[in-house]
Amino acid sequence: QVHLVESGGGLVQAGGSLNLSCAASEWVFRINSVGWYRQAPGKQRELVAQITLSGSTNYADSVKGRFTISRDNGKNTIDLHMNSLKSEDTAVYYCFADQGPRYWGQGTQVTVSS
Repeated sequence: QVHLVESGGGLVQAGGSLNLSCAASEWVFRINSVGWYRQAPGKQRELVAQITLSGSTNYADSVKGRFTISRDNGKNTIDLHMNSLKSEDTAVYYCFADQGPRYWGQGTQVTVSS
């Protein structure tokens, strides 16, 4: 079982930046695929970004060029660097890890004020 804890959420003005971090209880270099989803009020949870063991990345079209996902094997974290934030990025952001079953973190709130 993989335990995930997110941090780094908060309130930021539009155009600003935030860095989210997800601490994993398992060595991240052993996890097949990790990444971030988000869920805005009244909307379905959507994939934001993911990164595989090989280092391949996948981003939602809405965040391409603004968000960057990375995995820090030394710190055992999955990080999401968010730039040029927009009000539509406001959501609860959830970290996930695919290691057999999919494991989820508890979520962290990101609020972008316009």
